[in-house]
Amino acid sequence: MQQIDFDLNDEYVELNQLLKLAGLCESGGAGKMLVASGKVQVDGRQELRKTCKIRAGQVVQLGNVRIRVNAV
Repeated sequence: MQQIDFDLNDEYVELNQLLKLAGLCESGGAGKMLVASGKVQVDGRQELRKTCKIRAGQVVQLGNVRIRVNAV
């Protein structure tokens, strides 16, 4: 499994934008489609809210890629 550490500079990042910033999709719109497909998990649970707020300490998973969100 691939692990990506994402350093969060703000209070939160929207899920679709996180997928884009982590390089898992080309745009925020593509990120929304990934979330809508049901393939994205947040903290081990399926997440269907495209713009849900992801905060430091949370883990997002798409397939075999895990993104750990860290506070800066």
